[in-house]
Amino acid sequence: MTALELAGRLHKREMRVLDALSEAQKKTQALNPSVNAVTEWEETETLRAAEQAQKRIDEGKPLSPLDGVPIGVKDLICIKDRRTSCASRMLADYVSPYDATAAAHLKAAGLLLPARCNMDEFAMGSTTETSVYGPTRNPWDLTRSPGGSSGGSAAAVAAGMLPAAIGSDTGGSIRQPAAYCAVTGMKPSYGAVSRYGLVAYASSLDQIGPFGGDAADCAALLDILAGPDGRDATCSGLPAPCFPALSGDVRGIRIGLPREYFGEGLDEEVRARILEAADIFRELGADVEECSLEGLDLAIPAYYVLACAEASSNLSRYDGLKYGYRAEDAETPDSLYRRSRTEGFGREVRRRILLGSFVLSAGYYDAYYKKAKAARALIRRGFDAAFRTFDLLLCPVAPSTAPRLGESLQDPLKMYLSDIYTVSVNLAGLPGLSLPCGLDGQDLPVGMQLIGPRFRDELVLRAGDAFQKHTRFHLNKPEVKRA
Repeated sequence: MTALELAGRLHKREMRVLDALSEAQKKTQALNPSVNAVTEWEETETLRAAEQAQKRIDEGKPLSPLDGVPIGVKDLICIKDRRTSCASRMLADYVSPYDATAAAHLKAAGLLLPARCNMDEFAMGSTTETSVYGPTRNPWDLTRSPGGSSGGSAAAVAAGMLPAAIGSDTGGSIRQPAAYCAVTGMKPSYGAVSRYGLVAYASSLDQIGPFGGDAADCAALLDILAGPDGRDATCSGLPAPCFPALSGDVRGIRIGLPREYFGEGLDEEVRARILEAADIFRELGADVEECSLEGLDLAIPAYYVLACAEASSNLSRYDGLKYGYRAEDAETPDSLYRRSRTEGFGREVRRRILLGSFVLSAGYYDAYYKKAKAARALIRRGFDAAFRTFDLLLCPVAPSTAPRLGESLQDPLKMYLSDIYTVSVNLAGLPGLSLPCGLDGQDLPVGMQLIGPRFRDELVLRAGDAFQKHTRFHLNKPEVKRA
């Protein structure tokens, strides 16, 4: 069942909330040893919330569309009195004293938050292999990566442990795992969802978003998550709710196919599935044509300069003196600082901090950071020009299907290049939806990406919902082998 289907059964009293929660827990206990998508299952507070949800249902009180549904939350979104470790030794013992705004909105809507989902350490990775809890495995093939950094959230939904989950997307960390795992994932417009209580990687790029069984699930979750927040100056909320916009109709919508996304390096089977999806949109009445986007060749270098620079600044607080992991038996403040950060951070996080410190340093700021900001502006102008002609853009999520575990860690540059079709959306602050559009010759999922103008999230979800109302790709489920 999708999250909305489960909610429908709960609200009609065809199933009790405690039974739904128990089934999710049993499925997680059975499959998590194989997949390693969930790092923690909280029982006491979740059982209390489930009883309260059932009471609301029994008494006929007003319900949110997802009241009583259990979901997973990525391990960098603060939940009060729960560990928020970012899958890092640096925060292994950190228990949050407050709820992130996103978590507070989910609780207020009656959702249950039992599961913490695995991730790349501090969201720095594209494979969910850098976690202190060990790698998450793709439910479609346990030898392959589920993508990252929100791989635990995507894998938990794909395996059927949970009907939905929440992740974060800095450069593709929702859309790429959704594509690799054949679930639907939404990166909202920057500013649609409050980042208060989201442990920062790159503050100008990070955005919280949903995973679900389909676009309707994502729309219902986004309506709960979105909204203004005085504690996040960048948050303005969405101008219109998304779920009511799901008409199933794309007639007259103009969809562009950017040539730059279909060039050298794109797997031929991925290309074929995306072009087949374009034909389906044509059959549904959309006007689909090729187009061009200026500046996309600058996206990867600009993204990694800016993201690493912001990471260097954001992670400077974890020094062993006032915050985070503290090394034992250090003899001087300098050795305490050095050892705490070396021992507390993993290899990939240290690499990105060093890169960020370098591009911000005297003599290199103008050569790298300032140029990356100029490239970002050029990329934004390219999207603005495209959206003067087209309502949406359709393109791949990743150049290939899921890689084997270990491949990307051996070649970090290859891992960075796997984000080539997603990072530009974050640089421009746009909404992006990843949804399944078929399988390759190895029966691995292929995902397509719909991109819209900023704060037109409802249009992106409407097109995704129309596609899924007329196809069955999102109904494909893996058979997970138990450990």
